[in-house]
Amino acid sequence: MALLHWKDQYATGIEAVDHEHRELIDLINRLHDEMRSKASQSSAEAFFGDLLKGISAHFALEERFMREHRYPMLPQHKADHERLLDEIRDIMDDFIEGKGLQESSLATRLDAWFSRHFETHDSHLHRALGMHPH
Repeated sequence: MALLHWKDQYATGIEAVDHEHRELIDLINRLHDEMRSKASQSSAEAFFGDLLKGISAHFALEERFMREHRYPMLPQHKADHERLLDEIRDIMDDFIEGKGLQESSLATRLDAWFSRHFETHDSHLHRALGMHPH
């Protein structure tokens, strides 16, 4: 069962960005499946690493685009990116330390962040600046 599902509200209308966002949601869902299977902690930890790397790369690309276009809301947008990365690191630390994660808690935290970030920061950025670089 997928943890996150693509929602129309996540769409920016820019195919490349929407594709990257769908890939990130897919990666989160694969991580979630790995965590639920409890087959291998090292495998789940590797997925966390992949998730952080994928999200960090996507954010770096967006932030470079914002700097190049002198986007006035870069500080707020970047701060929201940092909040998600911190939250994922906290979830990863809890998992590694064996504190366990409630599936509903993980879903709620990530879904709330994605919904809020896509609806506000990403949609505003793409309305203001247009196409996203590949």
